[in-house]
Parts: sequence; structure tokens; C-alpha cells
Amino acid sequence: MTMDAFSDSLAQVLRDLIQHEPIFHRPEFGRTRRDFAALIVDDYWEVGASGQRYSRDVVLDILERRHSVAAEDDWHTSEFEVTEIAANNYLLTYLLQQGERWTRRATLWRRADARWQAVYHQCTLVARESGI
Repeated sequence: MTMDAFSDSLAQVLRDLIQHEPIFHRPEFGRTRRDFAALIVDDYWEVGASGQRYSRDVVLDILERRHSVAAEDDWHTSEFEVTEIAANNYLLTYLLQQGERWTRRATLWRRADARWQAVYHQCTLVARESGI
């Protein structure tokens, strides 16, 4: 693969993954436990802004409760970057603003059978004084 072809391919991956983030906040991918389960691998886990580790089942329980009531979800994303870390495995990083709360996000995505699934996700709070 030439560098231009690789760059074009990685640019397409970035466009695809931006459409999936922030993970679990995109209504076009569903709002039910079953929908969310389809977005993540069986051994998915994440680290929240608190530093707490959450298993797949805990994440699905939280999402099921969160989406059982209608609520406005106001957020803005920026600074997306993607890196291929292994064949069909990509690390996507970005900045998420939700009101006054800013977080750096990282999601490890895997492409298999023409669909994307998250393998791991991490959220880190950003201090406003740090000059985001």
C-alpha cells in the first residue's frame, strides 16, 4: 500500500470513528442495552473519569438506567486523532466538552465483519487551568 493510499485509508477510518463518538451518546446507534452491547466486544471494559474500572456488564447496567428516561445530552467534540495500533485495531482520542466539564477520551476500536466495536474506553478529566 502506498503512503497516499494508507493516508486515505486512515482518513476514512477517522471519519468512520468520529461518527461513533462519543461512545454511547449517539442515538443513531440505539438506546437500548442490546444496542449498546452490539457496540462493544464481549470483554470490553473502561476507566471512568474517577479512575474507577467498569466491566462490560456494569457499563451496560448504567447505560440502561441512564437511557430509561429522556434527557438532553449537550456535548461538543474536538481534537480527534487516530492511530492504527494493529491490523484492524485503532486508537481514537479526542476532547469532549459537556457543559463546564471537559474530558480527554480514548477508545480502542476494532473493525471486524464490516462493523466497528469498542474494545476499551478511558475518560480523563481536564483541568480548565491546564490550557486545553
